[in-house]
Amino acid sequence: MGERERLKELLRAKLVECGWKDQLKAHCKDVIKEKGLEHVTVEDLVTEVTPKGRALVPDSVKKELLQRIRAFLAQHATL
Repeated sequence: MGERERLKELLRAKLVECGWKDQLKAHCKDVIKEKGLEHVTVEDLVTEVTPKGRALVPDSVKKELLQRIRAFLAQHATL
């Protein structure tokens, strides 16, 4: 579980570094403005924002994370 937490922290840091968090926050604000605060539930916001959030993750971040996961699995497959 320690490696999982390290990977999650790496992902968080990379997403903040590349501006993903700010872009997603701005998109959330746009959705709320468009629909009105009284007419948006958390579930609606998650449904609306998730596809764009996934699409905004840079390929370089995805590749680095996948590479680290593969390296970890390869290292522990021989144990």
